[in-house]
Amino acid sequence: MKESATLAMARKSRELKEGGVDIINLSLGEPDFDTPDNIKEACKIALDKGDTKYTPVSGSKLLREAICRKLKRENNLDYSFDQIVVSNGAKQAIANACMALLDEGDEILVPSPYWLSYAAIGELAQGKVIEVYAGADENFKPSAKKLESFITSKTKVILFSSPCNPTGAVFNRHDLTELVEVLKMHPRIHVISDEIYEHINYIGQYAGIAQFEEIKDRVILVNGFSKAYAMTGWRLGYMAASKEIALACDKIQGQITSGACSFNQTAAIEALDGNQEMVHNMVDKFKQRRELVLNRLSEIPGIVCPKPDGAFYLFPDIRSYFGKSAHGFMIHDSEDMALYLLEKAHVAIVGGKSFGDANCIRMSFAASEEMINKAFDRIKIALSELA
Repeated sequence: MKESATLAMARKSRELKEGGVDIINLSLGEPDFDTPDNIKEACKIALDKGDTKYTPVSGSKLLREAICRKLKRENNLDYSFDQIVVSNGAKQAIANACMALLDEGDEILVPSPYWLSYAAIGELAQGKVIEVYAGADENFKPSAKKLESFITSKTKVILFSSPCNPTGAVFNRHDLTELVEVLKMHPRIHVISDEIYEHINYIGQYAGIAQFEEIKDRVILVNGFSKAYAMTGWRLGYMAASKEIALACDKIQGQITSGACSFNQTAAIEALDGNQEMVHNMVDKFKQRRELVLNRLSEIPGIVCPKPDGAFYLFPDIRSYFGKSAHGFMIHDSEDMALYLLEKAHVAIVGGKSFGDANCIRMSFAASEEMINKAFDRIKIALSELA
């Protein structure tokens, strides 16, 4: 198994920082905002009350009920608490679902570019990952017709994120309607819908595939707290699924980690039921930063980048720099570019190869405007030296 490219870049960045190098990190998908005070206060109260014991594997009933309220209030979805499984991050929820659904040799279709851990998780579950690529000219979204052309008798799961990491593409209701029509003809296929960036979208009302009642029982909706509530280090995610799948995932998680942290779960109830103003303010900031990074990127010749509709990433095509060199570096692909920018510009980004497109790089704009401008000043100089 390969090391996660994002975590590898984060490690290299830390090592350089520890050596005294001024690194600007645009590699990790981590909001630079602090967790809201009301959530932290709820956690402190829980600790003072002694909320430090084991919880049920699937999470406390109170949190699962709060998740059900959220899904009804924001997504018009009806779930009972026993259809919810709380995990140590949304990543674990995806892994649970893949292990529950995939047998050796089963195929899992992944629209590409994709979050790099999808492939590793699918392979860990003994599945065969089939990438369905869509480039910038398709807004990084393979059509339902294209996805259908990859379906075989071995296809068991379709896994995608919307908004997408790394491209920021959003599957709108029209896209999902067409996909549902395909899925109606293939009742053995389940969908894992990663909605961790649900609130960080810039096109209005969010559409999720579980909202289509005719296939809802075959949808595993995955979400969490890390992005919308700036709770990355709290490690809390969840799934909503049929009772059968939820029970299977409870079994799997019970043999691996058991339940998530108890007092974090109490704080998560406050995140869902409490004041949402911070979420809205954070999204407004991300939207402003999106305009900033797109403007700064437009100053650099030879780079093509669609405007992301959600999340906080750019996924620009940098192939015009392939074959160029400077300072002893030759740029053959996006991995070379990532290393070059780290070593010479002291800016950490991630090569696109691990995300399914070696012509692109992923850049996060979950950083302050000051840091973004400073990073692009450095990138602009470093790229201008390639010849």
